[in-house]
Amino acid sequence: MKISKTTLVCGAAVAALAATAPAHAQDNEAGETAQEGDNAIIVTARRQSETLAEVPAAVTVFTTETLQRAGIERADEFVQLTPGVTIVTGTAEAGDTQINIRGINGARDAESSVALVVDGILKTNTAQLNQDQGTLRQIEILKGPQGALYGRNAAAGAIVVQTLKPGDFLEGGVVARVAEDNTYSANGYISTPIGDGAGLVLSGSYFTSDGFFFNRFLNDKVVDDQEIWSIDGRFVADLGPNTELDLKARYADLSGASINFNAAFHLPNFAGVDPAFFEDVNQHPFDYYSNIRPTNDQTTFEASAKVEHDFGDVTLTAWALYSDVDQALTADGTSADFARFTFPGATPASVAASNSCFGTTAQLTGFPINAPTFIGQTPIPFIFDPATGSTFGPYSPTTCDGTQYQSREQTDISAEIRLASNGSGPVEWQIGAYYLHIDRETGVSLGADLGQGVISQLYNAPDSANPTTQLFNDDFSTDVYAAFASVDFEVTDRFEIGVAGRYDVEERSARNLVPTVFDPFTGGPINPGQQVVGGVIQPIADQSETFKQFQPKISLRYELADDVNFYANWGIGFKSGGFNNQGSAAIVDQNFNQFIGTNVLIEDIYRKERSSAFEAGIKGSTAGGRLTFDLAGYYTEIDDMQFFEFFVGAFGLLRVVSNIDEVEVYGAEANLTFEIIPGWDIYGSANVTESEIKANASRPNTVGNESPYTSDYTINMGTQIEAPLADSFDLVVRADYRITGPTWFHTVQDNTSPTLFSGLLPGSALALPAFVGDADYSITEREAFGVLDLRVGLEGETWNITAFADNLLNREYLNEVIPAIEFGGSFISPGARRRLGVEFGYKF
Repeated sequence: MKISKTTLVCGAAVAALAATAPAHAQDNEAGETAQEGDNAIIVTARRQSETLAEVPAAVTVFTTETLQRAGIERADEFVQLTPGVTIVTGTAEAGDTQINIRGINGARDAESSVALVVDGILKTNTAQLNQDQGTLRQIEILKGPQGALYGRNAAAGAIVVQTLKPGDFLEGGVVARVAEDNTYSANGYISTPIGDGAGLVLSGSYFTSDGFFFNRFLNDKVVDDQEIWSIDGRFVADLGPNTELDLKARYADLSGASINFNAAFHLPNFAGVDPAFFEDVNQHPFDYYSNIRPTNDQTTFEASAKVEHDFGDVTLTAWALYSDVDQALTADGTSADFARFTFPGATPASVAASNSCFGTTAQLTGFPINAPTFIGQTPIPFIFDPATGSTFGPYSPTTCDGTQYQSREQTDISAEIRLASNGSGPVEWQIGAYYLHIDRETGVSLGADLGQGVISQLYNAPDSANPTTQLFNDDFSTDVYAAFASVDFEVTDRFEIGVAGRYDVEERSARNLVPTVFDPFTGGPINPGQQVVGGVIQPIADQSETFKQFQPKISLRYELADDVNFYANWGIGFKSGGFNNQGSAAIVDQNFNQFIGTNVLIEDIYRKERSSAFEAGIKGSTAGGRLTFDLAGYYTEIDDMQFFEFFVGAFGLLRVVSNIDEVEVYGAEANLTFEIIPGWDIYGSANVTESEIKANASRPNTVGNESPYTSDYTINMGTQIEAPLADSFDLVVRADYRITGPTWFHTVQDNTSPTLFSGLLPGSALALPAFVGDADYSITEREAFGVLDLRVGLEGETWNITAFADNLLNREYLNEVIPAIEFGGSFISPGARRRLGVEFGYKF
């Protein structure tokens, strides 16, 4: 008998909840800064202070105590404790983060689907999603469309962060950790009053690690090593009896590795030659041997000012934010199997690259690399020279891959003004306006590897040590104007209705910065989207587009009993459209549709994403507050879901955003926490999500498949014990176990597709029919996996010493799978392995 996914997950969830039942357990764990006198947790996710039980939506809250005892500092750590939320971060570079909430994902190279709000200020750069934000005091994850409150890019939800605010007395603290892989970290803060009515908080953090993986060719741990430091300052002052000024500044610097990927092939008709040609992504043995040391550098500076003035019945809040995030990476290339640098051309640069490619191949003949790839006597692709040729795969130890340099520089200036009631009656309201300006320059440069490393700039002349062969470089400008309002009306003591709305206008423009020069290797333009007229390369024209959306939201709450609330809400989410590199549509059409007969639609302008979401649930507590619960169901329709596609071929590489016309998502969540005895809590949560692609003109054969990057289910289980060992200290034990269900990362799933091999094989030395080169992507689904984190320590009033084990059972799993459909394989990145360490903390 076949058991459905829903039945299986619900059964597992019930068992988990009955046995131990997290992260929503964190919904109700006590924290010093999140309490009222009756021990209720106070949240600000809806831009007003209210108890967690009163919020008519699913909210997960991590209080000060939970953050400290779970060792949470960044988004990837608290996301893993939140039902229905998953994250992919750091696979390509540090600023590369996609958070998926209930089936809505933030597409790489597009905008985020999750709003990040820190101390009441909305941040707009996706690179900041997984950065340290200072001395944390509370984190709230609000699920479902929050555009009515936060506008653009809040279609999936919002992450609301509160950091330490200076008080009336001197306090401080430091936490230091030592762990395997030469991993060391420390963070600390000091908070002090400055005269009457003013105070200052200074926070700092440092992290360094050699990482988990090793590069055999370079004989060094330079695959996922990283070093980060940051400093934060917050100054708060009373400008008068009713006016408060809040100033913040932050600087962070990161350096490390990038492009933590291997490749897996999915060509079943070649499996008879080597089974690794048809490899399940979950069975891949990771190995690294690129000849280029990958690097990643990121600097962040931001400053903000917020003023609040209490007029009595209403409060005026105004803030402004400046943010500047610059990031760049260098890495090995992927061009070896497409012979871009194999054969000498008419230019000195092409001759030099070919000589280097042939020379390093001869030197490394027989060097062991991942099956089914191999280094033969020459770099000529194996299908054209079966006797002496090679099959490299990407990131080989030869120079035949070329190099890549990518950069992203973004500056934001934003401001908001809001007038809100002070909650003195049955009606609470707010009204406001918002403005945002973004300047963003992005670049992707491919160069020839002449054995002299990578020059960290986008264009290098043909006579340089790293001549450029392909370049995408664009400057994007965005202006956002928005107005918003909300009203919450207490109809009776038990019944409350809320109505909110926001109208966004987003004006976008793109200016191409690629020089009008010829590629010294192909003889064509250095950007495949450029046109040649009369032997002269024409510049790519500027583009502009305006995207508009009204985002309403309706919510209600009814108090069924003193400690039980029913809630429901419906809202519209919105994410602006944007621009792919000019000429992307033509590149895909010429190289795939016309050459191998695929049916892929990519457009130079991708459309805005719009979602309509409904949620209903019950939350409450019983047994004198010892048992708390939250049950919710949701249904979402997404129009023009934005999705990242990665293409590789003889043209080089291409990153684009496509649209999935219609996606349907529905599911359910359950969260429980129970205090067995004072000092011993068990908690658990489960989410199950069903999704289906209803229409997809970009890839019509994917209709009926699941929403990409959406796990079928998540299950969290955990316990926390606080037991006194002596009058002055306690034993504290915390265990968190997270199961993440099967996940597809592409719209192409149980599908087959022609590949470039399908087009090349008939004319190759093998003279095989085209279908032999077709790929089967049924083996690209990430399998379910579970990760257990354990912390055991001693805790006094001002100190703690804790032993911790991240991924205690050393479960090997995949962080991300990026299928390159027409290439015939996937780029896959591993998840974190086991790491054991010790933490020391002191506060005063």
